[in-house]
Amino acid sequence: MRIVSVGEILWDVIGENEYLGGAPMNFAAHAHQLGHDVYLLSAVGEDDRGQRAIQGVQQRGISTDFLQVRPGQPTGTAEVDLDVDGKPMFRIVRPAAYDFVELGAEQLAQIAELRPDWIYFGTLFHMSRQSLASTLKLLQAVPSARLFYDVNLRDNNWSLSVVERLASHANVIKLCDSEAEFLDASVNAGGQDGSVEQFCRRWSGQYGCDTVCVTFGERGCAIFQHGEYCEVPGFRVDVADTVGAGDAFSAAFVHGQSQGWDARRVAIFANAVAALVVSRRGATPDWRVEECWKMIEQAQ
Repeated sequence: MRIVSVGEILWDVIGENEYLGGAPMNFAAHAHQLGHDVYLLSAVGEDDRGQRAIQGVQQRGISTDFLQVRPGQPTGTAEVDLDVDGKPMFRIVRPAAYDFVELGAEQLAQIAELRPDWIYFGTLFHMSRQSLASTLKLLQAVPSARLFYDVNLRDNNWSLSVVERLASHANVIKLCDSEAEFLDASVNAGGQDGSVEQFCRRWSGQYGCDTVCVTFGERGCAIFQHGEYCEVPGFRVDVADTVGAGDAFSAAFVHGQSQGWDARRVAIFANAVAALVVSRRGATPDWRVEECWKMIEQAQ
């Protein structure tokens, strides 16, 4: 299966250490570990961080065919603080090279020729008008691709209008429970039922998406698909840190969808992959699919 992952690539700066990240890059790395061909559409600067980022993407088995270099712009960074539970808090430094991605006719044709099965995108990247315009052109160029929107809100790096515009294109929308609660309050002026299930039903109907997934961290997730709602518990693990857990969940979710699994099986598998990732340091640690199935088997 071919996947195009669209969005920011950046260095997470934690104290004196730097780790290659950005949700689209993390997602791409985990999707590759699941056996898929992944192409990252982003940009880095013509600087040391940019050179190291390109090398890091290649080492993770991700194609750099559509990873642009933007002279005069810095490679993206995010200053990260971890709370006592290992939960990250981000300060995104902008503008960055990924804010200046340009998709010309030749590159659009190259991507269209790949005939990707899925296109993944998030919110942060699309706060740049240029980046949003590029993605909308891409979606028009490959109408057969299924679209996965990982809402992934970051303080001062999102707007309701951008979220609604991206949601209106998606086949699958994924977000966490706090994001669902906040967004529902923003658009649910009528004071209707504020349950997760009703949120999923409203967003699916309002934006025309097939599937809405809400994650609850260690408590698992909820999925609304084809008019049916279910909640699936997570897996208990010792947490090393939670950076990249949501991105691993998204990759596993897309994998399960591509296999034609039912909603509950997709959710169980995605919960297991996320749990495995949080049990290890870093956003893209080494892990194997066999470990996930073993975790699932032991929990039954």
